[in-house]
Amino acid sequence: MSEAEAAGDEAEARAKLYHSQKNRVFVRPIQGEYGLNAELERLRAVPRVRKASEIKFVDGPQAYSRHYVEPKDGITQTFHLHLEEYGPGGKSQKHGHVNEAAFYILDGRGYEIHDGIRYDWEAGDVAIVHNNCVHQHFNADEHRPARALVIKTKPMYLFMNMLFQKQVEARAVTPSPTGEGFEPREREEDFNHPEGGY
Repeated sequence: MSEAEAAGDEAEARAKLYHSQKNRVFVRPIQGEYGLNAELERLRAVPRVRKASEIKFVDGPQAYSRHYVEPKDGITQTFHLHLEEYGPGGKSQKHGHVNEAAFYILDGRGYEIHDGIRYDWEAGDVAIVHNNCVHQHFNADEHRPARALVIKTKPMYLFMNMLFQKQVEARAVTPSPTGEGFEPREREEDFNHPEGGY
């Protein structure tokens, strides 16, 4: 395969990633009569529990995301909740945004690089991404995955016209050297105490 063909394949793979989509809904419209009674009625009718087993991971092969709640779903307007799973030796895209984010580390061990400074984490920790820092998330284990539940108020920041968001390095479209063949854990039997590892 020529360099041009390989570059074309990589660009095509990257364009399919959730994080590469240019037309994403960050803030959904609210419309109707002035009292917004129809919107209130609609909100009261939407499900209050979403089954994680029905929401599939997207992206990969180093960093996968399962988006539980975001404005496009019509349930919330001000926050975004998703699960990140980093494959063995995997990493996320390098990026920055105005909003803060909290990463509750469910399992594994890894680190963040925030504005050039390294912060190590392990299961049970909370990693905080502060406003306006350029950051990237890394799984430090070359053989096992790591997971984080991410809570952020990005939609609220965008709603308030605080629009800065930039990608510095895109998500990888090839596995890490030790992550070949890794698949995210779509379904688990015991969410808190896996026996014998992952």
